[in-house]
Amino acid sequence: MAPVRVELTMRLARALGVLAHANVEVVAPGYADDDLLTTVHTPELLAAVRRSAADPSRMELEYGLGSDDNPCFPGMHDASARVVSGTVEMAQAVLSGEADHGVNITGGLHHAMPERASGFCIYNDIALGIRHLLDSGVQRVAYVDVDVHHGDGVQHIFYDDPRVLTISMHETPRTLFPGTGYPEETGGPNAEGSAVNIALPPGTNDAGWLRAFQAVIPPLLREFRPEILVTQHGCDSHAEDPLAHMALTIDGQRMAYEQLHALAHELCGGRWVVTGGGGYAVVDVVPRAWTHLLAIVADAPIDPETELPESWRSYVNERLGRSAPFRMTDGATPTFASWESGYDPGDWLDRAVLATRKASFPLYGLDPHW
Repeated sequence: MAPVRVELTMRLARALGVLAHANVEVVAPGYADDDLLTTVHTPELLAAVRRSAADPSRMELEYGLGSDDNPCFPGMHDASARVVSGTVEMAQAVLSGEADHGVNITGGLHHAMPERASGFCIYNDIALGIRHLLDSGVQRVAYVDVDVHHGDGVQHIFYDDPRVLTISMHETPRTLFPGTGYPEETGGPNAEGSAVNIALPPGTNDAGWLRAFQAVIPPLLREFRPEILVTQHGCDSHAEDPLAHMALTIDGQRMAYEQLHALAHELCGGRWVVTGGGGYAVVDVVPRAWTHLLAIVADAPIDPETELPESWRSYVNERLGRSAPFRMTDGATPTFASWESGYDPGDWLDRAVLATRKASFPLYGLDPHW
């Protein structure tokens, strides 16, 4: 989660002209105050974060602070509050019509719980953004999470709220943190169907990921009819990511971004709130994946064959002593078989997709098989 991920992404986006388009405005966020933060988080967590920021040697493990996942550092509260403000301000801009789409590439901190930090996430900017939308009168918010890890914090916070549909597409919790996100997790007693989980086998590639995406996400979003689409774009599903076991390419990830963009226009009048997330191949994957995402949000997609600017590649070498990729593509041309073409009960991926459809589709009056 080193900030260099974001630095390299924004440098690449600028170098490729993404941020110079006439329809793009780059806005510096403020800082979320306690009144905003406590719409999701407990005052006790805020106090613990402030104590740990003042004394990073503290270990307050009951609040998830001081662990290997959440080491304490000076300015921790302010930095986390600024990430939150970016997502909430962006959500408000989309809600008000000031912007069609908005993206906070530093956001996507989907593991944070109301009472504790978790999985590199101190405050849950996504949940706070969704809460703001609900408090502003929005009645149906759909959240789609394509990070390789289950979006457990967002699901937990809205598990009993029928106004929010959370869909998380991730590596099976049998093999990856946080150990949740099974298809049977479908929402609380007052909101059956509000949570959908697509738990995919290790080694899933572009074809399998996109097949699962198309088999579950568009049909459920069309039935739910969201007013606003909120998406989290951790790019740690890539084959080069060191913390997971999937096999996607930049090209497959880019295709998923384009499909979510199209769904935002089809279902929400273009109202699309976008965040970053995980991604730990900080040179080879994150800057390219998220620059594609920024360009798609800006309605100015980049040709995958585009060469990376030599100035950017030189900076990577100077900054990190690393060689950078040459193009905005991994050279893949993703294709996939639609669910309607039939499914193989002997295939782990197809069994995983069918498990999700069987758990969730009947709650929306849909046939889980077709």
